[in-house]
Amino acid sequence: MSYAMAGALQAAVYQHLREDPCVSALVGGAIYDVVPAGDLPDVYVALGPETVRDRSDAEGAGAEHRFTISVMTDLAGFAVAKDVAGAVSDALSGARPNLSRGRMVGLWFVRAQARRAGKAGRVRRIDLRFRARVEDN
Repeated sequence: MSYAMAGALQAAVYQHLREDPCVSALVGGAIYDVVPAGDLPDVYVALGPETVRDRSDAEGAGAEHRFTISVMTDLAGFAVAKDVAGAVSDALSGARPNLSRGRMVGLWFVRAQARRAGKAGRVRRIDLRFRARVEDN
């Protein structure tokens, strides 16, 4: 197994979302690897946790990354959050962004969960799970 491509995958996903015109139209630059302290925009996207499994074979090292991207908003209702989540899903499903190390074999949407969070349930949160298969060069 190789976890060596994890950073390259994260950077590629982040850059891909930042460059997507639909995602950018909805959240601007409010896409975070680390959510900053202080005041936050009304709606933003955050890269979240991942789990990785070995998918090496006779041809070389590989891994399957299952990662979460969260859409967060304190706006009333889920409509805006669902619009942003749909744009994120469209941007990533089937995408093959270039990695600084290794190559993307495939990237797929797995599932999503929408829920209320925060104090008194005022935050709307949608967690999107994706599966990426990468191979080392």
